[in-house]
Amino acid sequence: MSFQSTLARSSRIKKSRQPSAASALRRSASSPSKPSSRRKSSQPVTHASSGDDERLDDTGVIASLASDLHFRDVPQYMEYIRNRMFSDIPLERAGMNSTRIAEVLNYRAGLPPIVTIAHIDALSPSSTKAEREINELAHAGVLRRVTIPHRGVGAAAVGDGIALVSEWWRLVNSHAGLEDGLKTKYISVMNANPISTTIPNTAFTSTELSDLTTSGFLTTTTAPDSRSSLFASPGVGSLGTLASLSSAGSRHAAGSLAAVGGAQATQHISGGTGHRPPPTAYYNFSLPNTGSHIKLLVEARAHLLALLKKSKYREAPMDILRERWDGGIPGSDEQTRTKRARGEFTGVLPGRTKKWRQFWGLRFEWIVEECVGAGLVELFETGSVGVGVRAI
Repeated sequence: MSFQSTLARSSRIKKSRQPSAASALRRSASSPSKPSSRRKSSQPVTHASSGDDERLDDTGVIASLASDLHFRDVPQYMEYIRNRMFSDIPLERAGMNSTRIAEVLNYRAGLPPIVTIAHIDALSPSSTKAEREINELAHAGVLRRVTIPHRGVGAAAVGDGIALVSEWWRLVNSHAGLEDGLKTKYISVMNANPISTTIPNTAFTSTELSDLTTSGFLTTTTAPDSRSSLFASPGVGSLGTLASLSSAGSRHAAGSLAAVGGAQATQHISGGTGHRPPPTAYYNFSLPNTGSHIKLLVEARAHLLALLKKSKYREAPMDILRERWDGGIPGSDEQTRTKRARGEFTGVLPGRTKKWRQFWGLRFEWIVEECVGAGLVELFETGSVGVGVRAI
């Protein structure tokens, strides 16, 4: 019996305890609900640095755009902003023929020399100080405001900008569609109203107004009218207000002349004895192609915000957002240059990207500064992936 027992024990010792490949396959197939570490490891891993699926780290430090700028006055800010508005056209592999390149250059040259107040505020360490300096320079005749109504409110208003008076005069004097006498008169009216953005139609004749609006140096506007109607009661202290109109019928007998405004009501009726002079029309001082400038600005702001909205939390590192704005254009590092030398060019040609097709090569840093000043985005330090950009 001891011999048999020994054989049994020896056979159990020699038996392999490792499951066969077939049994392991059957075991895994028979229990699909059993968790598997291999299946978990095969799932895609999200990185916080992408800014798409996880919120970026925020150290609480707001990044400033004015840290490296040491300008003495607002005109220096204006020159800096205008010179950095567009990227240089690539010397090779631009993806644009000579006709398109000429079109881009002509478009840029035709834009007015306007800088928005929001952009100045983004670069200036003190918006209050910048606003005070703008007012002083406007009174001195160095620069003047350009205001296009109904183009946003507050800091996000794209129609609130400034331009140097010297640039303004240069455009007026070089315009071929205006007579020399009208040019002199226009500049004289500007000098007489250094801080006013509007001018009544009495300052020019109807022909002069037509020429100035056609050339783009004036735009029509309508002065606000506080009266509810031309047929409202002309009571003292409340001429034509809703209050006087609503109380006229209650204070006087129905059907009487006093109930409709008294004896002066005939002045508002066609064919009456009275005569009301036509309202004064007002015009805004403007520059040619201001509409193109505003259109570019509005669309570029909207596009940058749309790029941020692609991320779950509407934020992204600055470098990733720049790549999105540039449309995947290859960089100028050593590896890219080596690939180009070997003929292994990869990436999207600049001329096929939205940056160049729609925005004429508008620089990424420029539109970020514009959106920061307008209060649309904010910059913050992440501590790991550099500066982050967040939509507000």
